[in-house]
Amino acid sequence: MKRRAWLTLGAVVLGGGGIAGYAVASPSTDGAGGPAERPVKVYNLGLKAPETGERELPRTETKQFSLLGISWTGATKKLDGKAQVRTRSVDTDTWSSWQDLETDADPVEDADERAGARGASEPLWVGPSDGVEVQVVHEDGTTSAGLPSGLKVNLVDPGVTAAEADAATEPAAYAEDVTPSPTAPSPTATTPAGPASNVPEPPIVSRADWGANENLSPDPSEYNADVKAVFVHHTAGSNDYTCAESASIVRAIYAYHTAPAPNGNGWNDLGYNFLVDKCGTIFEGRKGGVDQPVLGAHTYGWNRESAGIAVIGEYTAAGASNAALTSVARIAAWKLGQYGVDPASTVQLKAGATQKNLAGTSFTSGTSYPFSAISGHRDGYATECPGNSLYGQLPTIRAWAAGPVQGLKVTSLTGATLSGSTYWTKGAITVKWSTTTPGSLISKFELLVDGNVVTTVPGTATSANTTLAAGSHKVAVRAVHQSGRTTPPTTALTVVADTTAPVFATTPRITLRTGTVETAAVPVTLGWKATDAQALKQVNLVSPTTATFGPTITSSNRTAKSGAASTWSMTAYDVAGNTRTSSPAFTPLILQETSATKSGTWTSRSSSSYLGGKSYSSGTKNASLTWTFTGRSAAWVVSRASTSGQAYVYVDGTKVATVDLKSSTTKYRQAIWTKSWSSSAQHKIKIVVVGTSGRPTITTDGLVYVK
Repeated sequence: MKRRAWLTLGAVVLGGGGIAGYAVASPSTDGAGGPAERPVKVYNLGLKAPETGERELPRTETKQFSLLGISWTGATKKLDGKAQVRTRSVDTDTWSSWQDLETDADPVEDADERAGARGASEPLWVGPSDGVEVQVVHEDGTTSAGLPSGLKVNLVDPGVTAAEADAATEPAAYAEDVTPSPTAPSPTATTPAGPASNVPEPPIVSRADWGANENLSPDPSEYNADVKAVFVHHTAGSNDYTCAESASIVRAIYAYHTAPAPNGNGWNDLGYNFLVDKCGTIFEGRKGGVDQPVLGAHTYGWNRESAGIAVIGEYTAAGASNAALTSVARIAAWKLGQYGVDPASTVQLKAGATQKNLAGTSFTSGTSYPFSAISGHRDGYATECPGNSLYGQLPTIRAWAAGPVQGLKVTSLTGATLSGSTYWTKGAITVKWSTTTPGSLISKFELLVDGNVVTTVPGTATSANTTLAAGSHKVAVRAVHQSGRTTPPTTALTVVADTTAPVFATTPRITLRTGTVETAAVPVTLGWKATDAQALKQVNLVSPTTATFGPTITSSNRTAKSGAASTWSMTAYDVAGNTRTSSPAFTPLILQETSATKSGTWTSRSSSSYLGGKSYSSGTKNASLTWTFTGRSAAWVVSRASTSGQAYVYVDGTKVATVDLKSSTTKYRQAIWTKSWSSSAQHKIKIVVVGTSGRPTITTDGLVYVK
């Protein structure tokens, strides 16, 4: 089904003189099943400038478009004025703000030989639109100097290729198409392969894949002798395009450049040799073979010894994405590498025209001048292109393209522990790194151990693994750029491989200590000593509770439940990650007074404050209690008060201490004296009442020992 779009226009008189017009068109899509395959369309709206000074755009018929520009009669004539447009979106039915058109586009170098070639602004991608308003005003706001004749607004619908169509539907038909439907190009002689480059060729979307209609550029390709430099451009327009639209943008620019006058520039092909979108996709531009020194039309006066790379979008205020910069660097390095040109070098280019560049540098036709091998459009011609921000990114592009790899640094080393300035590992390590140079421009990374390459990984990798032999090593990373330039190794890391586990020089054990005794919480000291042949990191208590201790700690006050065996498991770690675990078991037991052998007079007392609810008291001099047990640690438990007396303590028949039970406050269940041995054995603990004058009485609450 055919659907027509009618454009309604009205005249606008500008205060300072100029031209203006607006246009509204109905959508040109069919059905609700998505876009159908349709060819590229180019058409124009005439901008009239009557003698009265009023500018008007007459009513005409039009269709949907996504790219536009203005053109005028005279391929070498410059537009003396500011051109602005605004458009209405098909999707939102809203009008955009005013956007400037870049009107300082390069003239065609062979304009005199190309019939119908026109002066033109740079094209502006606006996305699917159905209305346009245009105004052109002299810079000084006057109308004394006439604007160029034949002013046109050129509108481009990039069409939909078969691959892009959601479904096979009937193509939209238009009564006034000015460009033919795509057909297969005529056979041509096979062009021999271009010279090999010293770097890999990046992926490039061919003209066939982005949907070039080769009938729009029937002239044969022209070739230069070589490529000494590349000029970086931007296409201008919006940066809000989606990368799915990129092929459409390339088709639209191609149609804008090649459409016969007055619908377009009337050029014989795309001006750029390559185009790059913000996602980093590279598109073949001008035909003739991506590996050939195809003569382009991108930088007036300098096309004979160069190639042109355009980044799709406008980069005056905002810089290009890293993905775009990476691809520009890759295609520039590959193209220059075909002719042995260092992307970071300065080259001599012979001027093809007498002119000035944006900075005011004068060039005389036939004279050679120095240029960076990767230059901006503005370096050769008086234009703002490629925008201030992208121009400021050219040093980055040069560095990435030329090498060596920039910003290489090790970011982490896993499988190892850093202690001081040394890493410790059991052997297997993973070294991770980062660079500022994108991986697609890097040939490989080499992992060095003691100066020798032990592992090689691709340039897109960010880590490598190796296993170190026992001993101390120096570990570093080296990067090789696709150009072959090698980055010096990173600062070597000292890594010691150690597979020997720590040892417990003193096996973990508990000993009784002074303090309050509860049935479920007997005060003990946990002691140990761990050592390592290299470097001890820590010791962890695993059970019956958990704790972590530094390498120099050898004891910790804890509590243990009486009457039950508890496993005291500890694990020692060295800095390399080797471990040793020791898990001895101990049982604290409480012996009541009734289990002791008595001599002299003792009185039994009952209270919940006593262990087991009972205790013995005596004020009789030389009265004694003797406990016999087999264990490795013992503690005598008493009650204390201000009137408490003293007692002698004998161990295995030898007097070892005189203990005073006096306390300013009353205390119960106090382990007041302790004794420990290196191993378990049978022992006898005997307490004897001293009979202290004025306070002879002592109260004993039993004996605790560790079995």
